[in-house]
Amino acid sequence: MTHHEHPDAVLVRQGYEAFMKGDMEGLSSMMTSDCTHHAPGSTRFGGHFKGRDNILAMYGAMAEYTGGSMRIELGSICVDGRGHAIASHKWYAEHGDRGIEMPGALFFTIIGGKVSDIDECVEDIAELDAFYSLDD
Repeated sequence: MTHHEHPDAVLVRQGYEAFMKGDMEGLSSMMTSDCTHHAPGSTRFGGHFKGRDNILAMYGAMAEYTGGSMRIELGSICVDGRGHAIASHKWYAEHGDRGIEMPGALFFTIIGGKVSDIDECVEDIAELDAFYSLDD
């Protein structure tokens, strides 16, 4: 990496790395206690997950649903220097014999060096919901 990476971008990159390693303790330490993850879709993985513990429980349930198959390729991280960062990625997951791959992005609000808000966007909400409803 030749350019200077902004501290907010470093935090986001470390968050992605912790998520991919399943390091929930590390991830937890990067969030405010009242952090909220706004996730798209209308399944149990969609909605507003308020509080670090609820977010981590949702991530755990997601790992269980996908049998630990989820992987994420991080694209770019853009910052405004005023406590916001946008990260683009492509994610892959499987459930049973069904797979999904989709571009997505996370919009972070960062306060005092910790993530206080995560807004998640995906390319295709209907496809997302179909994938997360396979057991219904």
